[in-house]
Amino acid sequence: MSLISMMGALEIGLIFALVALGVLISFRLLNFPDLTADGSFPLGGAVAATLIVSGHNPWLACLIASGAGAGAGWVTAWLNVRLGILQLLASILVMIALYSINLRIMGAPNVALIGMPTVFAPFVDAAADNGWLIQPLLLAVIVVAAKLLLDAFLSSEAGLALRATGANPRMARAQGISTDRMTLAGMALSNGLIALAGALYVQTQGGADISMGIGTIVVGLAAVIIGETLLPPRSLWLITLATVLGALLYRLLIALALNADFIGLQAQDLNLITAVLVGLALILPRLKSRFGKRTGGTPR
Repeated sequence: MSLISMMGALEIGLIFALVALGVLISFRLLNFPDLTADGSFPLGGAVAATLIVSGHNPWLACLIASGAGAGAGWVTAWLNVRLGILQLLASILVMIALYSINLRIMGAPNVALIGMPTVFAPFVDAAADNGWLIQPLLLAVIVVAAKLLLDAFLSSEAGLALRATGANPRMARAQGISTDRMTLAGMALSNGLIALAGALYVQTQGGADISMGIGTIVVGLAAVIIGETLLPPRSLWLITLATVLGALLYRLLIALALNADFIGLQAQDLNLITAVLVGLALILPRLKSRFGKRTGGTPR
């Protein structure tokens, strides 16, 4: 695999690190099975692309896109906590609705951004052709900032209340925590991060497409699971670090598999590779545990 291909994989991995952080909040911290990601990711891309084409600042477009994703997550949580709809069903309803909403926002199945200003444009020198290097570097800065801010929030009083809501809702309510508000806030934060990833994704790919969100939740879960396998969750900053590293490793493994000529895999095999990687990540801890027991029990 060439250096440019590796940097491209790293670039996508950094974008999906934001998705993985969002999935971490909903699935792990709030214990809320959420499929809204498959709708909020293209929602962020649709909002950002439409605003950029209309002449708005790309950074402002990313901020508004993130707010739109937060709104989608809030609606999912509201359907659950206020109307009593099951968590999974509520997220499916919002995900389905977002397909039509995204089409309405874009006015077409896709919006091209070729030649339009992006958040990367001021740093990229077209003559030097350094976009393949600058884009991953800028994305790395954004991901590190998002991770540190998330760590700071989750260590605050509000963050501790959010974590308590997911760990033990009954005990959290007994301590005077409004679990409904924490669920609404946590789901908004989760999908806000995912929509931000969608907004950055369309600016790296040169356009938004209505089908770009398919499988987003699977990628996010894969990153979280792989990260937990790499670094056991012993502290908060390690959990978020493992999630980011899991997203990067996931994309690098996919790139290696697709670029390995002797395997013969092609782009249409992406979902198959994802399923295999997630399966391996799920069984690896058990294999490590069994191996540890066997080696520990061997007499010296």
